[in-house]
Amino acid sequence: MAENSNREFKILSIDGGGIKGLYSSCVLQHFEENFNCLISDHFDMLCGTSTGGLIALAASLKIPMSQVTDFYRTEGPKIFPSFKKNKWFSAIFGQNVTDGDVRQIAKGGKFSDVHLRRSLTEIFGDAKIGDSHNYLCIPSYTITEARPFIFKKDHHDLTRDDKAHYVDVALATSAAPTFFPMAEISYYDHKQFIDGGVWANNPALVGLLEALRYFVGTDKEFDRVKILSVSSLSITGGKPTGLKRERSFVDWRKDLFETSMTGQSFFTDFFISQLHNMSDIPVDYCRIPSAEVSREQEDHIRLDVATPQALQLISGKGNDMGLLYRKKAEIADFFSKQKLSKIK
Repeated sequence: MAENSNREFKILSIDGGGIKGLYSSCVLQHFEENFNCLISDHFDMLCGTSTGGLIALAASLKIPMSQVTDFYRTEGPKIFPSFKKNKWFSAIFGQNVTDGDVRQIAKGGKFSDVHLRRSLTEIFGDAKIGDSHNYLCIPSYTITEARPFIFKKDHHDLTRDDKAHYVDVALATSAAPTFFPMAEISYYDHKQFIDGGVWANNPALVGLLEALRYFVGTDKEFDRVKILSVSSLSITGGKPTGLKRERSFVDWRKDLFETSMTGQSFFTDFFISQLHNMSDIPVDYCRIPSAEVSREQEDHIRLDVATPQALQLISGKGNDMGLLYRKKAEIADFFSKQKLSKIK
């Protein structure tokens, strides 16, 4: 263990959630503005899944969170366009079905990734993972090998990912099944990837395990872990009893993917909140939760709804949470000193 018993390895973890990444970027923008800093300079490792992966990748290139927030506001409606009601299918199923729902059910996915790739190229350019100023853990899932896959900045004996392009990694971690096409990356011998939210929507545990394996503990450079975990905006009110039990994809479509993402995020939060009280290695853990969402607001708080009303609501809740948490001592502690790791 290092002679200095105060060497903290700091991790920022950001949940997935589609356009709701605007909530997370607004929270982090408040921290950068309040503490007059860039996220990259205060965290040794950045972890992010899906839209959280896009934010983590941007932060690792020292892109200000204000620019990321502008990205969601300007590019979000182009990445997640609105669809008209399909009268024929709506009549068949007895509920409102859009042309986008029809695409999602039968035509290869609700959205194209053409504009997403174009938008990511504008913000990331030709950057490669080796350009990162931070250690990275960006979860995805490889359909080709049927297993979880974590994109990392190469360290220790890892030599796999440094030449991978940011744009390809961002597409791989955010390729939500039925929403976007699978990502295919030529650098990895054309392996195909889908959204990391299918197994690690809250990547805090991924980052913790990486830290304990390589960086923190006996005979390692650091002796304690400090984690700041940022939730996505999620439905917090639950559902009434007595819902229809026999549910088709059409019945589930708004809730199917988001329900699994929310459940996984909740479990990871619970697991780490318990673990840090039992570990021999000190683990300080702070979770910024979702803001409360009323029943009337639920239709606007969806991973693929980027209407003006939805963007205003999401950013408003992110700003409110950022204003609240920037005043807390535990948040100020993350920004009281810069990271200790020296990334080449």
